[in-house]
Amino acid sequence: MPASTREAVRVAVLADSDTRWKWGALTARRITTATAEPTGFVLRGRATPTERQLAETGVSTTTPREVTGAEFLRAVRDAETRGEGYDVVVLALVGGTVRAVLQGLADLGLERRPVVVTGYVGVVYEKLTDGLLLRHGADVVLANSRHDAERFRAVYEGVGAGADSVVEAALPFLGGAPHTPEAGRDTLVFAAQPSVPVTRTERAYVLRRLIEHARLHPGREVLLKLRSKPGEHTTHLEEYPFQKLVRELDPPANFKLAYGHMGEVLDRTDLLVTVSSTAALEALHRRIPTAILTDLGVREVLGNHHFVGSGLLTSFDRLDKGLAPTPDETWLARQGVAAGGPPTPSGVGGGSYEGAFDAARDRVTELLALPALPPITPYYTTETAPGYLPGILARHRLDVTAPEPRESGLRKVVREAARGAYRHGVQRVAPVIRRLGEL
Repeated sequence: MPASTREAVRVAVLADSDTRWKWGALTARRITTATAEPTGFVLRGRATPTERQLAETGVSTTTPREVTGAEFLRAVRDAETRGEGYDVVVLALVGGTVRAVLQGLADLGLERRPVVVTGYVGVVYEKLTDGLLLRHGADVVLANSRHDAERFRAVYEGVGAGADSVVEAALPFLGGAPHTPEAGRDTLVFAAQPSVPVTRTERAYVLRRLIEHARLHPGREVLLKLRSKPGEHTTHLEEYPFQKLVRELDPPANFKLAYGHMGEVLDRTDLLVTVSSTAALEALHRRIPTAILTDLGVREVLGNHHFVGSGLLTSFDRLDKGLAPTPDETWLARQGVAAGGPPTPSGVGGGSYEGAFDAARDRVTELLALPALPPITPYYTTETAPGYLPGILARHRLDVTAPEPRESGLRKVVREAARGAYRHGVQRVAPVIRRLGEL
């Protein structure tokens, strides 16, 4: 039965990290008419977020259920058996996992499969082609800006794959009150990233310059905004956490570490500094002065090359002198931020942020109204990628016919111990081995 013939639209979100859960849950609300909370699932793996991390996203009062890929597929199958099948599934996952779940959904042979939606949680600055081709086969591939939509379509059309699934939208977590300076408040926030920069030397450099900036400006509060606490994992691996590196230094009283919801931190931010964090787009949307660092170069591996043409590239030396960059309005409009602002002389901008999701909502509504959805037809198949796809599918082990493992206290303890060992290996053992290899 098409979802359009009944009132409720049932939505499931499968994510593999706290950031992607935030993107997926908010996207589900933006692009569907569902009034109920989406059913949340978090994929069990190396980046499985803690309950604290999930709660900190602030997107739901209900903690998503932790599952394996096979358990998620069983949940989709069982929901249809009960007559409560999901109408829309949002896959907030890395590309390879999206492709594996697409295969799993196709293999379920449901009487009516759900509309499958996927996309990216932030700035797309690496693995553009492979990531997109792994996501091909979803009914809707969301682009966070006009710039991304053009790039996505060019990739799909360039390999002879259909590009109709690409729909321009925006990042779903932009919002908040416009920046308003307050008398007596001067707060610089550095948005840290787990793997940018990646080396100890570069991360130590950034930390040292932040502390020096705090000393040069004793009347300014300098906050180092961190994504996770020690022992927690994020979307990307973090070998050298800033909170551990700072123990070796002696920062002044006006330098502090900050955790919590980024939106709440931005409420009191007067200058957002980062290498390439998506937080820059959140700040720009609220017209908060923003700076993208060039101290370590403008390089693809850092992701700050995405901001070429933005007018935001600068260095600590300039920030120390009190020089803040001015954003290019045309660039902002093409990136889908600062929506609702005045149109630029070239005629771009001036749109509504809420209106940015109209096309995606309309596309999902059209698909839900179809008597039957077409088969899932990804670009990567055993014919187009016989030496690549089988390995991806094998790694995810999405066999729903295998016996479902029984959850027990011992199993949970062993799993948590394994995660702890993995985190210890990433943050302690791997750096030591790497240093020994350089001798």
